[in-house]
Amino acid sequence: MKNFLITLALIATSILVGVSSAAAGLVAKVDLSSQTMTVIQNGKVAYRWPVSTARKGYVTPTGSWRAKRMHRMWHSRKYDMSPMPYSVFYHRGYAIHGTGAVSRLGRPASHGCVRLHTANAKTFYSLVRKHGMGNTRVIVQR
Repeated sequence: MKNFLITLALIATSILVGVSSAAAGLVAKVDLSSQTMTVIQNGKVAYRWPVSTARKGYVTPTGSWRAKRMHRMWHSRKYDMSPMPYSVFYHRGYAIHGTGAVSRLGRPASHGCVRLHTANAKTFYSLVRKHGMGNTRVIVQR
């Protein structure tokens, strides 16, 4: 009986996790180990792009957040007014944004943000506008 209840609890948990991911119309899954971002739209993989996350000495925090704010163009006050086109902020000062340093995509290179090719950042930004920040989840995992 105990094993049956544990099995039931595991099934219920996996269903709830699946429902919560599907409930968010847009999910950006950032994989730090592969330096990729997978965009899931309405439960289906729509895009997979190379990214750059935190280089040595910096951190890209892991976790799950909703998109908090968006800026067509933002300039980092912390890092010499560096341009951050198509920024989608999700946790404190961390954002997914475009970069001109495309040769570094696919390996750690940032101060902690998730950098994308600017064309891909524009696509993601448009998707967030379409789905809404409240329906956009950013998941960063190792």
